[in-house]
Amino acid sequence: MINIKTDNEISEIQQDLKDKGVKYCMGNYVDIHGIPKGKVVPITHLHHMAHGSELYTGYALDGLGQQPNDDEIASVPDLDHIIQLPWQPEIAWMPADNTLYGQPYKLNTRVLLKSVLEQAKEMGFGMNLGIEAEVYLLRQDENGKLSVPDPDDKLKKPCYDTRAFLSNFSWLDKMATSINDLGWGLYSFDHEDANGQFEFDFNYADAITSCDRFTFLKLMAKEYAKQEGLLATFMPKPFSNKTGTGAHFNMSLYDLETKENLFQCKPADDPHGLGLTKLGYQFIAGILKHGPALCAVFAPTVNSYKRLVRQGDMPYFTWAPVFNSFGSNNRTNSVRVPMGGGRCESRNADGATNPYLAAALALAAGLEGIRENLDPGLPQEKNLYELTEEERAEKGIGFLPRTLDEAIDAFEADPFVEQVLGSELRNEFIRYKRAEWNEYHTAVSEWEIQRYSHLF
Repeated sequence: MINIKTDNEISEIQQDLKDKGVKYCMGNYVDIHGIPKGKVVPITHLHHMAHGSELYTGYALDGLGQQPNDDEIASVPDLDHIIQLPWQPEIAWMPADNTLYGQPYKLNTRVLLKSVLEQAKEMGFGMNLGIEAEVYLLRQDENGKLSVPDPDDKLKKPCYDTRAFLSNFSWLDKMATSINDLGWGLYSFDHEDANGQFEFDFNYADAITSCDRFTFLKLMAKEYAKQEGLLATFMPKPFSNKTGTGAHFNMSLYDLETKENLFQCKPADDPHGLGLTKLGYQFIAGILKHGPALCAVFAPTVNSYKRLVRQGDMPYFTWAPVFNSFGSNNRTNSVRVPMGGGRCESRNADGATNPYLAAALALAAGLEGIRENLDPGLPQEKNLYELTEEERAEKGIGFLPRTLDEAIDAFEADPFVEQVLGSELRNEFIRYKRAEWNEYHTAVSEWEIQRYSHLF
């Protein structure tokens, strides 16, 4: 699963990077939260780095399952996915995989995704993934309070607002130019549904490449925001009265030999008319079967569940999914088949997701749906937010978890999770997320102080 190049191949890559002005190589893997970690070496040290010379104390990192007495883990850069930093071209960013004693380290989530992709390969499938990147561009004061930096960006429904878009053109231009120059195929970007919120849409790719790109994009967005004296945040719900930050996963399987999209068919050939093959429906059925457990990795923070509400502290519906259901171009479902078919979109993924971990579990669930010939039932076409509880129960539509605590309960209770992750990574995730919930649950918020300090 971990591809180490020959010395000649490494030398060619090294010379090409030198010719481009690269002086340093940054090998980046992610911790359990999806936060990039790594070391930087001079370009002259690339041969050593490519063979796993850089060692890490796993106990110093979240979710890598090590104790202070354990041997160091190593990281091996993936030299097929190098990105030269657009804002600091002296540095080449390289996604990396962890190893221990020369073997792939199972608690590394990029390694996990590669393992599940191997299972798909045995069935003749590859996975394509597109991640819709939503992000807030905000100002943070010395007390940590967040605000929208553009005083004119205050419409109640600011989606697609061209004035607010142009007011933030400097940052947007840096982002768009870099995405295009990197060859990701940017095809659209706009002001999103909340004040200070934007979205970048670029071409889908194989699952590993898309996860690498999403990880890098978050790093890039923050760097360019700093240059503007601002903060780019992928926090799922920075404001209670504005829409949250999604990272919708658009998924399909393709034939490894022909590269044909195995989810695509003519709407006339689909009994439901959505343009989705039987294989696609089976994949969706697997996602729904494990929907509550998957929610823990798609929406992995306390804050995530303030996004996953029907309305909350807002004058209109949030667009966020709260039901474990699927449908056509109906955004009130958690899984949607966009117009034209050929893919399914999981809408409960948010900006805090570790993309490798989420993609691995989603793919494994979809493959199970295919192996077990599961049927997701009829697509839901109505506005599910407006259903009564009786109507919802009649249709057999269940809620997704409504708190991180509920999500971790579902994650822990589903045997499928341990089958995919193994006991160590599963237990690490549960341990960190239980601690996060408990810390949140015992913290005293500003809301509580304002409500109760003078009332009682």
